[in-house]
Amino acid sequence: MQHDPIDLAAAEALHPNWKRDDHLLTRLAANAAQHPAEIAMRERDRGIWQEYSWSDYLTAVLEFAAGLEARGVKPGDIVLVIGDNRPNLYFAMLALAALRAIPSPAYPDAPTEELAAQMARENIRCAIAEDQEQVDKMMEARERHPDLRLVIYDDPRGLKGREPEGVAGFDDLRAEGAARLKAEPALAKDLIARPSVHDVAVLMHSSGTTGAPKGIPLKHGHVLSGVRNAAAAGYFQQGEVHMAYLPIGWVGDFIFSIGAALDLRFSVNIPESQETVMHDLREIAPTLYFCSPRAWSAMLTRVQVGMAETTGLKRKLYDYFMPRAMAAERAKLDGKPATSGGLSRWLGEVLVYGPLRDRLGLARVERAYTAGEAIGEDVFLWFRALGLNLRQFYGQTENCALAVAQKPEDISLTTVGRPFPGVEMKIDEHGEILLKGDNIFDGYFQNAKSTAETLVDGWLHTGDAGQIEPDGQLVVLGRVSEVVEKADGQRFIATYLENRLKFSPYIKDAAVIGKGRQILTAIICIDFQAVGQWAQEHGVPYTSYAELSQSPRIYDLIAGQIAEVNAHLPHGLSIDRFVNLHKEFDPDDGEVTRTRKLKRNVIDERYGPIIEALNAGAREIDFKAQITYENGQTGSLDRVLRLSDVKGAA
Repeated sequence: MQHDPIDLAAAEALHPNWKRDDHLLTRLAANAAQHPAEIAMRERDRGIWQEYSWSDYLTAVLEFAAGLEARGVKPGDIVLVIGDNRPNLYFAMLALAALRAIPSPAYPDAPTEELAAQMARENIRCAIAEDQEQVDKMMEARERHPDLRLVIYDDPRGLKGREPEGVAGFDDLRAEGAARLKAEPALAKDLIARPSVHDVAVLMHSSGTTGAPKGIPLKHGHVLSGVRNAAAAGYFQQGEVHMAYLPIGWVGDFIFSIGAALDLRFSVNIPESQETVMHDLREIAPTLYFCSPRAWSAMLTRVQVGMAETTGLKRKLYDYFMPRAMAAERAKLDGKPATSGGLSRWLGEVLVYGPLRDRLGLARVERAYTAGEAIGEDVFLWFRALGLNLRQFYGQTENCALAVAQKPEDISLTTVGRPFPGVEMKIDEHGEILLKGDNIFDGYFQNAKSTAETLVDGWLHTGDAGQIEPDGQLVVLGRVSEVVEKADGQRFIATYLENRLKFSPYIKDAAVIGKGRQILTAIICIDFQAVGQWAQEHGVPYTSYAELSQSPRIYDLIAGQIAEVNAHLPHGLSIDRFVNLHKEFDPDDGEVTRTRKLKRNVIDERYGPIIEALNAGAREIDFKAQITYENGQTGSLDRVLRLSDVKGAA
């Protein structure tokens, strides 16, 4: 099955500002013509950086496109793309765009069942996979979805010369395509000219917190509009050095690593593996860097653990300068004059801040961003104290992840900034955030009902509750659907409370429960690294995550963290009781999405006995825990979990 053909007249009426030949392939071709030798992409492979010029980039895309077409890929075909960030996977997505086919990227850790379901929904007949691990998944998925006829792999290790039926190498298809291009001199120019700005450039997917993920088609025009709006706001600059390490299944990677990279001639740098990201980051030294609040927090925890283990002059310098820089940033946050500067700041820059930024790989970062959820005050202030102008932004897949961002002079924890040029924003009578602009998608994949609910008179109903401050900045409160009431009628948004709990370095995940109940309770997943370091410093023995989580002293530690959050919450919204779970929430167990959003229905069902015991005032519970082994099989394990009160909750 192919994607619905374009009604060009309707598309042009919907987006009259778009020009037909303004699409990703023409941007790539222009870069190759005007800057052929300039480095477009680097990949670290076995410790050596492999470089691709813009000319190399275009050649790879066109050869692979010609090879794919020879193997039967047609306009409108949806092709699964799965694996870690790799040049050939990016080349493949653009090759598909040249054929007016549609790449449908998936998260590399997605299990076979999810992939088979995606293939069935999108009637996928071709897949492009990074390596043997992903090809093995494709072979398993093909047993459930026999329409999958062609699988193309990138990494030949374990596959070359031993390919299963219907499996071919990326290089083989490139060779076939190169032969076609040589035999058909007009083909290269034809491939560049085939797409339209109104074609779908990529099929992304919603997180699927309440059901099957929805397909979100983003057209070339949406992507380029989003990038240009952001550039007009100073969010991107031409020639950025960018590190591509975020999952290709996430919209931000496509926008940053392909859309913005092509339109603004980024140098895209790909680390060797997810395990070497932090090491490679230092060598890449990007000018633009985005990561989630969770990742910023993990980076800070790593520094704090390292400083706790060091002694002597380094520790003394850190303990002297960082608190002063933090105090200065806190004063700015409170609207007061900075309390530290001049010689002190200069010395701190030379002795502490500069070396730390270099150590973290952030020495050249001029634009540092965070998004996805609220960021903890200490994390936000620490990185700003380090000399990074860390800013928050707000976006969704439906708006190409680019809609609202803080300006460099905006220092606020509670807001996410103002709309980009080209984006309109308002709050409706229900308190929902509405957006309009050429970066807003045109509707869900084969889902007219959801499209009609989400797009009304050109306005995207984001599903998020928010308010606009007098200075025009947006405050995001949480999902409209998550506004619920306790038994006494008091309204709350669980996500808001959970985000504030996760400000603590010792809390990795949290689920707050209270709909229709007398009290609020929380299921806590400790941060193993941070809590483990605390345990080591305070003489708390442990041998596993489960054992550490149930230590009485760790319960006291977490209770104190919750009490601090309670102190800043309205009366009646304090968290009264909690449990430290014996494990982390896991996407493979269906508890969170691949982007780590809670699946509340799963949490409520799986941990129902714990929730009831918390509300009943029990002190412990013998809980039969479901576990998933590495081979995908499941089992159960009995655990005795402590249940604890939070002192002073009201």
